[in-house]
Amino acid sequence: MAQNNATKASDGAGKQHAGVRQVWRESPAAVKSLLAGTMINRLGGFVQVFMVLYLTQRGFSDAQAGAALGVYGAGAVLGTLVGGWMSDKLGPRLTIVSTLLGSAVLLPCVLYLDSYWAILTVIAVSGAASVAYQPASTSMISYLTPTERHVMIFAMGRLAINLGTTAAPLLGAALVKISWDFLFWGEALAVVIFSAVAATTLPHRTVSDTTGPADDGASDGREGAPKASYLAVLADRRYLMFLLAMFVSSVIYIQHISALPLTVQHLGMGIEVYAAMIALNGLLVITCELLVAKVVQRWPIRTAVIIGVLLTGIGMSLYALPWGLAALVIATLLWSLGEIIGYPSLFFAYPAQAGPPGLRGRYLGASNALYGLGSAIGPFIGVMIWNRFQEGLWLGCGVVGLLAGAAAWGGVRPASAADKDNASEEAKGADEDKGGEMGDAGTADAEIRTGT
Repeated sequence: MAQNNATKASDGAGKQHAGVRQVWRESPAAVKSLLAGTMINRLGGFVQVFMVLYLTQRGFSDAQAGAALGVYGAGAVLGTLVGGWMSDKLGPRLTIVSTLLGSAVLLPCVLYLDSYWAILTVIAVSGAASVAYQPASTSMISYLTPTERHVMIFAMGRLAINLGTTAAPLLGAALVKISWDFLFWGEALAVVIFSAVAATTLPHRTVSDTTGPADDGASDGREGAPKASYLAVLADRRYLMFLLAMFVSSVIYIQHISALPLTVQHLGMGIEVYAAMIALNGLLVITCELLVAKVVQRWPIRTAVIIGVLLTGIGMSLYALPWGLAALVIATLLWSLGEIIGYPSLFFAYPAQAGPPGLRGRYLGASNALYGLGSAIGPFIGVMIWNRFQEGLWLGCGVVGLLAGAAAWGGVRPASAADKDNASEEAKGADEDKGGEMGDAGTADAEIRTGT
């Protein structure tokens, strides 16, 4: 049964699709609140951006400040794993509210600590708490949204993230001019607002309230498979291949932050050229992703993931072309297209669909952790290879991107024709009871889970 669920859920190519406005209108209030809350949370995400500057102005060394940022990242990786476990064990709503409140309480403590080790401890725990809500949030959205709407709804989620992340440094810089304290209290306030929105709008039911025995079952329905734990995720060999594709893609993707500025400098161009490439990517993602999602939602989710992974790697490889500024623009356009096509499915839709209900949080926690790990070690790998081989780094991104595409092909389960029909019937049932009020959200939640 769990295996059938994983297979069926892996396909987003249902018969009914809709545009942005219709998907937003159909979405329950709980889904809308999570999208809005995510943007608020990202809009207030100041501390990580300004952490190095804050610690150095307090008198800590550059090395200590850099180590603190690394500790924050390590805490975030651990936090996604813990958040996935909590989502399955306690339910998405309680996980989201409790971890956000924990983060809000911890963040301002840094202002009143003098010991470097105490600061590191608080930064690590607050970093974990600040992202622990993510698997639960994605899980909740996936339960309350029909399968064939996942690509579009998660594209909306990525828009919320990108808008908040783009504006946060500007708002944070304005707060710093007033006081560094405002940086921490401002982020804590944003987190509290998100927590309050979640507490008042999300359904009270937990995953175990409606999934029954599946919550205690194995990861893929095989005899002797591990019970509900991260061991069940490790037992799913196909999902491990998908996680490999995600990890490699995140290592490649992060090179636009770590190695691209070195390439621009090597070509004798100024920092404004690098800034223009980053701005070009952001502009394309913010303005085009929802439009592209209207087309991609009609594809099998396996196709979207593979194309996204391949275009990311191939696009990065074009930075090795000896065409100066033209190569920079073409490469940025291509890997940005890969991000737009594949990332709503790669980072959200497929991980949310791959696991059985009682393990969905853990499947999402594992995917988030692998993305965070790739983003953390990617800069070290990229800079090390660049210093030795220079343009060879970008050629390597292309080769490794092909390997990631092969892993995605093997790791993302294709859906059968019967699974597509079941997904369509499930969507019809959800459409009959859609609505924006809490009662409607609970009804859609129960129908979708029963259908799986």
